[in-house]
Amino acid sequence: MKRLVAILAMLFVLCVGQSHAQYNKRYIAWASRNMLASDNYDEAISILNALIRSDKEAHEAFFLRGYAKLGLGDLLGAKEDLSRAIELNPVYTEAFHYRGIVNAELGNYEDAVSDFTEAIDLRPDIAGSYYSRGVTHMRNKQWVKSLVDFNMVLRFTDKDAQTYINRGIALCGMRDTLGGHEMFDKAIRTNREYPEAYNQKAILLMAQERWDEALEMFDMALKYDSTYLSPLFNRAITLCQLERYDEAIEAYGRVLEIDPYITSAYYNLAIIYSRQENLPKALENYNLVLEHTPENVKGYFNRAGVLAAMKQYQAAINDYTKAIELYPDFANAYLQRGRLKEQLRDYAGARKDRTTGERKIAEYKARLEADPEEIAMYADTAGIFSQILSFESKMTSKEIREENSDKNATMKEMFRLRMGGHRVVSERHHYYSPILEGRENFAGVSLIFSNTATAPTEEALTEENGRLRQAVEGGQVSQEGLIAWGIVQLSMSQYTSAVNLLSEAIALNPNDPLLYINRAVARAEMIDYISSFAQNDRISIDSELNFTGRTRVYSYDEAIDDLTRAAELAPDLAYIYFNRANLYAYSGDMPAAYEDYTRALELAPYLADAYFNRGLVQIYMKDTQKGIIDLGKAGELGLKEAYDIIKRYRNQDNNK
Repeated sequence: MKRLVAILAMLFVLCVGQSHAQYNKRYIAWASRNMLASDNYDEAISILNALIRSDKEAHEAFFLRGYAKLGLGDLLGAKEDLSRAIELNPVYTEAFHYRGIVNAELGNYEDAVSDFTEAIDLRPDIAGSYYSRGVTHMRNKQWVKSLVDFNMVLRFTDKDAQTYINRGIALCGMRDTLGGHEMFDKAIRTNREYPEAYNQKAILLMAQERWDEALEMFDMALKYDSTYLSPLFNRAITLCQLERYDEAIEAYGRVLEIDPYITSAYYNLAIIYSRQENLPKALENYNLVLEHTPENVKGYFNRAGVLAAMKQYQAAINDYTKAIELYPDFANAYLQRGRLKEQLRDYAGARKDRTTGERKIAEYKARLEADPEEIAMYADTAGIFSQILSFESKMTSKEIREENSDKNATMKEMFRLRMGGHRVVSERHHYYSPILEGRENFAGVSLIFSNTATAPTEEALTEENGRLRQAVEGGQVSQEGLIAWGIVQLSMSQYTSAVNLLSEAIALNPNDPLLYINRAVARAEMIDYISSFAQNDRISIDSELNFTGRTRVYSYDEAIDDLTRAAELAPDLAYIYFNRANLYAYSGDMPAAYEDYTRALELAPYLADAYFNRGLVQIYMKDTQKGIIDLGKAGELGLKEAYDIIKRYRNQDNNK
C-alpha cells in the first residue's frame, strides 16, 4: 500500500501543470476513495493533502479528507473539512450528511438535524439521511419526529432490523410498551441472527419485571454474540432477580473476563456474596471496587457493613469514617459508626455519633416539604446501597476513562476560594487578576484562590466554624462573615449550608463574581455526592432512556448558571471559563467544554490546568494527537503527570 501511495503521489507531481492535470486529480480522488473503502485513512489523508495543496478549491478532496478524519475519530478536524467542502460546493449532499453525523457525535443535535434536513432537501430519495436524522431526534428525545423519519426509511426498505429496533425505542420513549414489543418482534423476524433485537426486547421485559422471558431473550442474544457485554451484564441482573445467585456470579465472571474494569460488576458481586453470607468474597470484591474508585462513598459504607459482620470493628469504623469524610452529611454512616463504637465501649463517641446522625435526619425532615425525594435519599441510604447496579451505572463523574488502560485520567479540579493559605494563586498557574485583590482574608479567615486542596487541619476547621457560627447566629451578620463561614462549610463538605450562606452573601452583594464562583463549586460538589447516593439500578433500552421512572436525573445547570453570571460580571477572568468547562465536561458536553477551555487559555496562556483538561477532552472526543499536544504544553508548564498520559497514548499508537 505504501508503494501505491508513492506511485500516486509521483503521478500527481509529474502531471501538475500539464493539460490533463484535472484528469489526474480526479484519478487521485478516485484512488483515495478506494483507500477509504479499505479503511486506510492515514494513507488517504496523505494523498489528499497533496491534492489540497495544489488546488485549494477541490471540494471533493476536503470532503474525502473530512470523511477520513471521521474514520480516525478526529471529529473537530472532520467538521472543519466537511464545512469547507460545503462552502466550496453548497449543494454537496454527502458533505451535509456526514457533517450531520459529526455534529451528532459531538452532541450538537440541532446542527445535526439541520445538516440532515439539508441533505434530504437536496436528495429526498436517499434513505440514509432520514435514518440518521431519526437517530439524532431519538438521542434528543424527540420521539414523534424520530418515528416520522424511521417510517420514511421503511418506505425504502422493510428489511432493516435496526430501523424496527429504533422505532421500538422511540415508542417506548413515548411509554407505548406494547408498540415497543411489536417493533422488537418485527426486528427479530426480519433478522433472526441479530443479537441487538433480542437484547432490546429483553431489556424492555426487564423493565416490566418479566424476568423469565427476559432471560430467554438474553440467552438468544448471546447465542449469536457470546461476547456482547450488555446482554451478559443484564442477564446477570436478571438471574439476581430470580435469586439464581450462583449463575449470576458465573455471568459476572464472564463479564469481567471480557472487561476487567467494569467496576459495577465487582460491586454487584459483592452484594450477591453478602446476600449469600460469603463475607470474605464480598470483602474481596468491595476491595476491588475501592481500588478502581477510591472516592466511592457506597463502597466504603458497604464494606464497613461486611467488616462489622466479620467482627472487624475497628476496620469497619475506619470505613464509616472515610465515608463521612467524603460526605459529612451522611446520617446513616454516623448512626452505624456509633453502634460499633458502643460495641467497643466508646460510649461518649457513640453518643456523639448518634446525636449527629439524628440531628442530620431532623434537618433533612425539615426540608421534606421542599423536596420529598431528598429525605428518602439521605436517610435510607442502606436500602439504596444494597441495590444491584445497572450496566450503565457510573461509579465516578470526574474521571475520563482511557481506552485499553487500567487507569483513569482525573481532570484538574475547579478553582475557588479555600481556607488555609496566604497566597492568592499558587506559582504554577502564572496568572493573576485584579478581581482577586484583597481576597486573602475574610472575617479573620486566611484564604487562597486555588484548585489544589489546602487540607486545613480538623482542629482549625472546627475552631473557625465554631467562631463564625457564633458570630453569625449571634446577630453579627456581615457579608464577610457569611462568605467566610460559607467557605469553611464548603471545606467541611457541608454543601447545603455552604450554598445557603453564599446565597445570603450574594443577596447582600449581587455583583461579586467570586461569590458566584464559590457557590457554583458548592452546588457542583453537592451534585456529585447526591448523585452517588441515588438509586442506580436503571433498567433502560439504552443509557438515555428510562422506563421505570425510578432514576433521578442530576444536572449542573444551576452551577453553570452561576458561572455564566460570573462571566457577565468579570468577562476577562479566565478561571470562570475553566470552571464552566469542567462542568460541561462532567455533563458530557465536550464541545462546549473545549470552547470554554480555549477561552480560558486566550485570557491566561500559561494556565497549565486548562491545557491538561482540554487535552483530556480532546482525547475523549477521539482527537488524540491534538490532545497529546495540549498535554505536552501542560507538562511544559509544570504538570508532570501529563507526560505519563502522553507516554501511554504514544505507546498505543506505536503498537498499532
